[in-house]
Amino acid sequence: MSASRPLRLLVITYYWPPSGGAGVQRCLKFVKHLGHFNVEPTVITVDPAQASYPVRDESLLAEVPPGVRVIRTGTTEPFESYKKLTGRAVPYGGFANEGKPGAMQKALRFVRGNLFIPDPRRGWNRHALAAVEQLLAAGEQFDAVLTSSPPHSTQLIGLELKKRHGLRWLADMRDPWTDIYYYKDLHHMPFAAWLDARYERQVLTQADTVLVTSPETKRLFMAKLPELASTKFQVLPNGYDETDFRLPSQPPTDCLRITHTGTITELYHIDCLLEALASCAARHPDVPLRLRFVGQVSAQLRQQVERAGLLAATEFIPFVPHDQSVEYLLSSSVLLMAIPDVPRNFGILPGKIFEYLAANKPILCVGPAGSDADNLLQECEAGQALPYRNSALMLETLEALVAQWRQNSNLDLPAVSHSRYSRRALAGRLADIARS
Repeated sequence: MSASRPLRLLVITYYWPPSGGAGVQRCLKFVKHLGHFNVEPTVITVDPAQASYPVRDESLLAEVPPGVRVIRTGTTEPFESYKKLTGRAVPYGGFANEGKPGAMQKALRFVRGNLFIPDPRRGWNRHALAAVEQLLAAGEQFDAVLTSSPPHSTQLIGLELKKRHGLRWLADMRDPWTDIYYYKDLHHMPFAAWLDARYERQVLTQADTVLVTSPETKRLFMAKLPELASTKFQVLPNGYDETDFRLPSQPPTDCLRITHTGTITELYHIDCLLEALASCAARHPDVPLRLRFVGQVSAQLRQQVERAGLLAATEFIPFVPHDQSVEYLLSSSVLLMAIPDVPRNFGILPGKIFEYLAANKPILCVGPAGSDADNLLQECEAGQALPYRNSALMLETLEALVAQWRQNSNLDLPAVSHSRYSRRALAGRLADIARS
């Protein structure tokens, strides 16, 4: 390939604007910045009129660079039947929006786990493959293909293209596959579990490069296939887009406001933190402590807030477009995040942590000490993980924040140490990996 000719990258992703939520951010931001590194992306995605997006965010369409070609295809999926049978929206976030499952939902999870392998969006694959074949038949050439998942069925598109055409293939794994924390809730029978694990093994083996978002996920995949070279697995974390943070920080002066954005359920086990917040508020009635959740909050977690006596001090705001979510971050004193209390959670490094860092505010993180999230927060001097049951450390941390707030209601951090995680910098690293 000539040094002057752009690298032609085919990006295959189910989630693309106007899809909203966390899943769309990674590929969108890569594509937004790849042009700066002499990469010409072409995107294959699903027609939004036929897609089963959990949430939509029309504002993200404006972030797609004008010159980028986006090819949208049909799909064949069972989610309309799911909605008719249950009367509920498409499940997402590890069933975070479903609440306690009833008999019908448990039965449908069993069907999903045993008849739709790896997942129900596999019906999109043949449509996406047909679109790629049309491009190749017309004489188009690509230097590399990137498939991003979940849904992990998207990786089978890359696997098929590798078999048919030998294209250089980058498998971008935003989450673990058979080790994802809600995997047990799919109730796989032995054959279904074997087949799913076989697909995972084929993808990890056949891809030229496997991109993962955290060091722990790399260790997890390498442990499955120790015969593979460690260089095959590249850690390319999520990040933040500097252009999303052009507005100034405006922390409140009339209260100490703690904000959480995104999905959160009782699996995140913030009940001890809520109790510590209530205790801290009782000790310091002169410091108005306020809690704000922006996004999907499970009914059980709302009950935890009520049991802690914090309902009057808590604001619940439903899903908002991404740009408004950033505004809520910037109008906060402190930011709250939590890692779900599930097996193998040391490698969970949610995309929101990078946007929290970009907001340059102290971060309360409920999760395991020594995890990838804990290491990142300490590296950037933004906080540390507060173990789920360590009430003493939680109260001590809150007391310190209250003391600081009394001196100055602006708790913004004094230094910026997270620039290496900007989306533009990460797109540059992706361009280097695609060329290597």
